[in-house]
Amino acid sequence: MLNVLRSIVQEVNAAPDLNSALTLIVERVHQSMDTEVCSIYLLDPESHQYILMASKGLNPDAIGKVRLGHSEGLVGLVGVREEPLNLHNAPAHPRYRYFPETGEERYKSFLGVPIIHHRKVLGVLVVQQRASRLFDEGEEAFLVTISAQLAAVIAHSEATGIISGMDFTGQAAKDICFKGVAGAPGVAVGECVVFFPHADLNAVPDKKIQDIDEEITQFEAAVNAVREDIRGVGDRLASQLRPEEQALFDVYLGMLDDTALSGEVRTQIRKGQWAQGALRDVVQEYVRHFEGISDPYLKERSVDIKDLGQRVLAHLQQNQVNEKQDYPDNTILISEELTPSMLGEVPREKLKALVSVLGSGNSHVAILARAMGLPCVMGVVDMPINKLDGRRIVADGYNGEIYSHLSPELLGFYSSIVAEEEQIARGLEELRELPCVTKDGRHIALWVNTGLMTDVMRSLNQGAEGVGLYRTEVPFMINDRFPSEIEQRDCYREQLEAFSPSLVTMRTLDIGGDKALTYFPINEENPFLGWRGIRVTLDHPEIFLVQVRAMLKASEGLDNLRIMLPMISNISEVEESLHLIYRVYHEVREEGIDVKMPPVGVMIEVPSAIFQVREICERVDFISVGSNDLTQYMLAVDRNNPRVASLYHSFHPAVLQALYKIACDAHSVGKQVGICGEMAGDPGGAIILTAMGYDTLSMNAVNLPRVKSVLRSVSVDWAEDLLRKLLCMDSPEVVRSTLEFSLKEIGYEQYTRPQRKN
Repeated sequence: MLNVLRSIVQEVNAAPDLNSALTLIVERVHQSMDTEVCSIYLLDPESHQYILMASKGLNPDAIGKVRLGHSEGLVGLVGVREEPLNLHNAPAHPRYRYFPETGEERYKSFLGVPIIHHRKVLGVLVVQQRASRLFDEGEEAFLVTISAQLAAVIAHSEATGIISGMDFTGQAAKDICFKGVAGAPGVAVGECVVFFPHADLNAVPDKKIQDIDEEITQFEAAVNAVREDIRGVGDRLASQLRPEEQALFDVYLGMLDDTALSGEVRTQIRKGQWAQGALRDVVQEYVRHFEGISDPYLKERSVDIKDLGQRVLAHLQQNQVNEKQDYPDNTILISEELTPSMLGEVPREKLKALVSVLGSGNSHVAILARAMGLPCVMGVVDMPINKLDGRRIVADGYNGEIYSHLSPELLGFYSSIVAEEEQIARGLEELRELPCVTKDGRHIALWVNTGLMTDVMRSLNQGAEGVGLYRTEVPFMINDRFPSEIEQRDCYREQLEAFSPSLVTMRTLDIGGDKALTYFPINEENPFLGWRGIRVTLDHPEIFLVQVRAMLKASEGLDNLRIMLPMISNISEVEESLHLIYRVYHEVREEGIDVKMPPVGVMIEVPSAIFQVREICERVDFISVGSNDLTQYMLAVDRNNPRVASLYHSFHPAVLQALYKIACDAHSVGKQVGICGEMAGDPGGAIILTAMGYDTLSMNAVNLPRVKSVLRSVSVDWAEDLLRKLLCMDSPEVVRSTLEFSLKEIGYEQYTRPQRKN
């Protein structure tokens, strides 16, 4: 059964369009289960009707014509119940609906299972037989397994078809929405540029070309280069191989002949596909053919074809390395998995938004997008990005949505939001020099999170009062080795000088989890619960001591340094860290360097630390909450996993209760408490944190003016009344909607998520 299942999934994955995929499914299931009928009904989201889209056994003329209401007939019942329905006499069931055009009156036995993807019913898969009997447990289990495996394939095929201009009912596509998760707020209307990794055939996008001869010339040059590579390897190994082994290189060369792979790629290029896309299509077709062969030797040839394809692709891409990419002025960068290095490829003034198939709203790319002020949508898993290059789309970073095939109405709606946001940004410039003081006179310190020197000018231009989090791992991540004490000292000195006399809070090295050093790999099954943060540096005091020494020396004559310890989960870690810091301080003083002992604080980001805030505060000078990780750990949600990203809620009632307890406990022992997570940069979140009593809010610089604007317009009494209401709520969605309603009441509707009026 596993082999049959694997074979079906592979074939369907390779289908060129949705109709082909559905036809393959019904044919293979019909054959595998030896049933008389197998049919697929898909749910049309516009009409809320099930449409017979493919069948093996029913009248072919009925395909595309038979429609059932959302809860009509046995198919509708399966969809409504969202579970299998197994009947030995289907016509006797009260929900049975007969369609003469199908010819299904002959069939008594009925087994239907729902096709569900991301909690959404896509359709129903049905098998039928003439004989009156119940399908056995094995047959039902097989059909359920097939349905679960194929749900994502069907969703992706449907999306691919829509991108081509038509939905599966044959209607013209309009305002097609792909759901992801909100990565960074804002809206952009622009042109897709698909960024794909080198030598990855599966990631190559479609692209139409005009100069066919030039494309064929480039392809032939790449093929000739691969031929030379293969001959070279064969010549070098000739003395070590037997003649029959040496012949394998001739087989490789033969695959590249004009009568084989090369000739078919040229044919595709002549149809207008660029060389890389043509190569992808031909290689994938060869691979499908070989993987479908039962003979083990021939089946393995698919590996050879993949290898050849990757080699030719690498040379094709190498030929284009020197060609300067011409990015449109309104670039929306899309990739299977965006990385920070990709962002540097596009001129900043042309980059309008970021979209990633993988990742969540708290991936580091999303955090970087917020720092840059770019709308960002993450985790758009059903979006066929290889069909999007060059298309005009909308990226809605508030609601985590991507729209293509824009109607004039939708385009007008989002264009007005873009214009409004530009106007708001200009209006906030006048707040730069004004303090953040509430209407009843309470001052809230607005600090910034930094990591790169490029953050500095942006932060100063926005009126930052200090740095609540300087990510010291950045200098470690951009090197191919651990930076020396002098290199670290110079880097830290730049930050301290730029913000002097304002305080700069430097977090000690926080690697592990989703922050990796190529030269110091940490391979774990559970990296977020493993060796990271202070756990690494206490196990390697030579790293910790050098870093603290560099920080102290960098602060000479400035005395605006604060040191913060990450990932603290117990008191002994605090005490051990303090012992090392004091040791370094005395050593530096003995060297004749006149520095003051800086304040030392702890990041509260592990749930165990919530309940020891008082004990921690007795040992340190301040605490600061890392709300991103704290939320992740409290809710047991990996913030980089798009499958569970919807469960990550900064306004979860448990998170709010924890944040309130931390602030109260810290103040009860007279210690300052700040927060440096993304929640601090949300205008609504800033109101809640102010009401809780947080002394400093640290955020990305681009968010600072909005937060200042809102806090200057409210009183602490009003915020505390709102907080009391929110703390009584038991749903994060209700908390969010109540908070947004309150913002609208005080005239800040522009800082809430935009909602289209249908």
